[in-house]
Amino acid sequence: VHVFRAAVGGLFRHVRDLATEQSNAGVDVGIICDSSTGGDTASNVLESLKGPCRLGVHRIAMRRTPGLSDFLAAKSMRPILNTLTPDIIHGHGAKGAAYARLLAPTMPATAVFTPHGGVLHYSATSLAGRVYITLERLLKRRTGGVIFESEFARQGYLQKIGPTSFPECVVQNGLYTHEFSRLPRDDADFDFIFVGELRELKGIFQLAEATAAIRRLRPVRLLIVGAGAEEGRLRARIEELGAGDSIVVSPPVHPATAAFARARCVVVPSLHESFPYIVLEALAAGVPVIATSVGGIPEMFGPFAKQLIRAGDPDDLEQAMLAILDDPGAAEARAQALREHIKERFRVEAMARKTIDFYREVLRAR
Repeated sequence: VHVFRAAVGGLFRHVRDLATEQSNAGVDVGIICDSSTGGDTASNVLESLKGPCRLGVHRIAMRRTPGLSDFLAAKSMRPILNTLTPDIIHGHGAKGAAYARLLAPTMPATAVFTPHGGVLHYSATSLAGRVYITLERLLKRRTGGVIFESEFARQGYLQKIGPTSFPECVVQNGLYTHEFSRLPRDDADFDFIFVGELRELKGIFQLAEATAAIRRLRPVRLLIVGAGAEEGRLRARIEELGAGDSIVVSPPVHPATAAFARARCVVVPSLHESFPYIVLEALAAGVPVIATSVGGIPEMFGPFAKQLIRAGDPDDLEQAMLAILDDPGAAEARAQALREHIKERFRVEAMARKTIDFYREVLRAR
């Protein structure tokens, strides 16, 4: 049973693909997630998963911030899990990982988790970071195994939390064959596009500032597609910068490639990341990408990692965007080279197979 909180973003896509492929491989799969996030898009996707998920799709209330509500959420999950009797409870993200390890040892199940950033995004010197890292260390003794989505995540865990006494491995995200088709963008009406959750750690404010700076030099159009807690602040900042005629903020679009087709370049200015699907999807579609050198992104780019820019630097971002505007042909050529680089390296079938193999390893070690 896969347990996670928000039915949005790359984590949700990861679970959706993993559950589908595991079901195709003969594994009985179920999902437990939050009942209030994701809107109609999440509801439709979860409805489509009821066929593959032979253990059902269950939604209960889960709050983002830690608190007493977590005990109520865990209490709601317990009868569901007791009925399903899974061998593995696979928690995703900080909340899912916590619930999996709180509940699995109280029943005949083993807890596996995938961080997807989670606690690894927090600085060990901040108050929140110290709290979450302490909690993570306490939960280690209840952990059956951990699957890291990148080598970056693995190294971050070992540095912040310490060595593991349980099985661990790295399984990178993957895409389906049809996603490696070059995306036609002949009718693109924007120069740049950002697709993702509107949160400060996604670098959206640096992106607005860089676009406003370019606007003072030449015409430029940026489309921001997404929703999130910082949407109000972002809109206010765009108005402060006087860039309302150059930057358009639009609701989420599914699939992301439908949004990519509207722009000449995808921008991923994240301050922190794990192994973002949005970058993989753009590279697979042959779309030029500007991205920061954070998380597992350098692992995707491989020998092309020198193209990545510094996180949190609007000037660096501005220069990268100007370079795209000045020489779009060179940007397209780089995009095609990157597409060929990732084509055989990141496949969803391999992701699911390696995860199932790891489950077997964990169960043998129990």
